[in-house]
Amino acid sequence: MARAPGLSARLKLTLSYAGFIMVAGVLLLAVVWLFLLRYVPEVIFIPSSGPPGPPGGHGAPGPPGGHGAPGPISVPNQSDLVRAFAPKAIAMLAFLLVFGLVGGWILAGRMLAPLTRITSATRLAATGSLAHRIELEGREDEFRELADAFDTMLAQLEAHDAEQRRFAANASHELRTPLSITQALLDVARNDPDRDTGELVERLRFINTRAIDLTEALLLLSRANQRSFSREQVDLSLAAEEAAETLLPLAEERGITIETSGDIAPTTGSHALLLQLTTNLVHNAIVHNLPEGGTVWVTTSVRPGTVALTVENTGKKLAPHLVSTLVEPFQRGTKRIRTDHPGVGLGLAIVKSITQAHDGTLTLAPRPAGGLRVMVRLPAASPPAGK
Repeated sequence: MARAPGLSARLKLTLSYAGFIMVAGVLLLAVVWLFLLRYVPEVIFIPSSGPPGPPGGHGAPGPPGGHGAPGPISVPNQSDLVRAFAPKAIAMLAFLLVFGLVGGWILAGRMLAPLTRITSATRLAATGSLAHRIELEGREDEFRELADAFDTMLAQLEAHDAEQRRFAANASHELRTPLSITQALLDVARNDPDRDTGELVERLRFINTRAIDLTEALLLLSRANQRSFSREQVDLSLAAEEAAETLLPLAEERGITIETSGDIAPTTGSHALLLQLTTNLVHNAIVHNLPEGGTVWVTTSVRPGTVALTVENTGKKLAPHLVSTLVEPFQRGTKRIRTDHPGVGLGLAIVKSITQAHDGTLTLAPRPAGGLRVMVRLPAASPPAGK
């Protein structure tokens, strides 16, 4: 439904300025009338210096040119002052009206200039141009604060948009790979009907399982980003024990020892997502460990207002610049996901998204002796009422 056009903000401010000045002028004239003109008498009597005249009359004037009595004296009364004051007061009000309109229009334009720049930036952002910045100059005021906040929002949107585009491109590439392999295997089976299909079926099953795992990981990542989950109280220490118990066969197969310790760490969130977060961290610590004889440490701790889950593992020494890229989707160390490790390259990316969805922070740091140290900090759960 279309809206009827209304007055612009600049015109409204202009009329407000002019109206204020007119009201001030009228009040000033009212003060002049109430405290000055109203006390001037309508009829003014001038006493004569000659002999008193008849009652109710004026004194007889002296002879012209004489020196005995003074000449006639003209004193303005109230009507005279009103007649002299009214035209000038009207002219002054007209001047104040014109001054208020012109001055108000100029002042309103100067005051609304930052808002015009913000509006232009908003329209550019609506068209998809997120690289534009307002960069408002001048002193710190409400408009400067609004412009800086808008620039910060544009920077975050631009970074998020670039991340989403990169993620979509990587996801499309990774999904296309198993589909292309599946298509090639099906072409081989169709062109060579006499070939033993047992090997082809097994390879197709492996490729299909990998594609399903990747799709489920993408759905989980999307769910974490959208924060579409119910919240309940979750103990991170129990989640850590459950994840370690689930992945114990994998650790024993690789000769890795898992050690869990720590305090009860209650937080609020999705039990399924937080268990997935813990499982991903422990799984990542197992598969990126020493060939044999490695160790994974899983600890929980409690601090004022926060709880922490820390997962450390032994392994190769990692460069600090490499650690910062590990949370990127489809990244695994210095290589893509095509390695001998199982998974789809979304483990730490999912951990990052789940952490952010629970208003927490994720910290990665290389261990001096080799391996990685990952810490997840989450808000602590509020104690039950009455305790």
